[in-house]
Amino acid sequence: MGDLDEVPAAPVDPMPALTLAPLSGRTGLRAAGEISLGTRGEWERALRDVLCEDDDVYYLELSAVTFADVAGVGALADAAQRLPDGRRIVLHRPPAVVSRVLEMFWPGTAAIEVSMS
Repeated sequence: MGDLDEVPAAPVDPMPALTLAPLSGRTGLRAAGEISLGTRGEWERALRDVLCEDDDVYYLELSAVTFADVAGVGALADAAQRLPDGRRIVLHRPPAVVSRVLEMFWPGTAAIEVSMS
């Protein structure tokens, strides 16, 4: 068979990536990439660290998050619900899907505040 009969290989999607870096000047993390099955362990470890902090407010800068699945948002809601009274997580510019999923499955979670500014 000739070269025309060869089928090119389909491009392989790389594993999803999630980059987490401490914020400067306040307690929290900047997340970039995907919050999904492939990055869930990393995301959940970061959320466990939130529970260990002593500050009343923990900031998550999410403007560079390109995708978040329901389980990843659920892990966020679970961490917020486990915070002691008076503590909260502020989500800075989360992707729309995060806000929608929170409203659908965890409406009124008092320990989560969304800031779009």
